[in-house]
Amino acid sequence: MDRETAFWNKLADKYAQRPIVDEASYQKKLEITRKHLRPGMEVLEIGCGTGSTAIVHAPYVGHIRATDLSTRMVEIAQDKAKAAGIGNVTFDASSVEGLDMPDASFDAVMAHNILHLLEDWERAIADIHRMLKPGGVFVSSTACIRDMMFLFRLIVPVGRALRLFPLVKVFSVAELTGSLEKTGFEIEYEWQPKKNASVFIVCRKR
Repeated sequence: MDRETAFWNKLADKYAQRPIVDEASYQKKLEITRKHLRPGMEVLEIGCGTGSTAIVHAPYVGHIRATDLSTRMVEIAQDKAKAAGIGNVTFDASSVEGLDMPDASFDAVMAHNILHLLEDWERAIADIHRMLKPGGVFVSSTACIRDMMFLFRLIVPVGRALRLFPLVKVFSVAELTGSLEKTGFEIEYEWQPKKNASVFIVCRKR
C-alpha cells in the first residue's frame, strides 16, 4: 500500500462522520450539476470519497462508476449505497492513473476535491477529456492553493514533510482554467462561493 492510500484509509472513518462545512454551497453545486444530468447517462466520478455525491446524483442518470484511491472510503461508500437502496452506482478502489477506460466512454465526469491532490493533474484533465464523449460534461470542484492565503501556501509543504498532509499540488484558478481550455474544454460555468474556497467549474468537451 502506498503512502497516499494509507493516508486516506486512516482518515476515512473520521471523514465519513465529518459534517459538510458549507451546506448551502454544496447544495447549490448539486443543483447545478443535476441540470447537466439526464436519464440513461453513463457517469464517472473520480475521487468519490465515501460516496455521498454519487449517491445523491444516482437517481438522475443511468449508471455511475465511482472510484477512489482509498479502499476504506470505497467500503464505506458501498455500505451507504446499500443502506440507501441505490443499485446503479458501482464503487471501485482505483487511482486516477489506474483508470484504463476506452475513449468516449462517458457522458459526464465528476471530480470534486481531487485534482489538486494528483501528482500530474494536467494529465488527469487530458485523460478525462479522452474518456468523455463529444459534448460530454466535466464537473469539478478544486482548491487552487496558489490563490489562497499566503500562510496556508507555506503550511502545505511543511505538513507534507511531517506526514500530516497528503500530496497537494499548488496552482491557481487561472492555471486550472487555462489547462482545461488548452485540453479542449469550453467552460460554461465558474463559481467560487467565497475567498479561499474551492472553485466549482462546469465545462464541456468541444
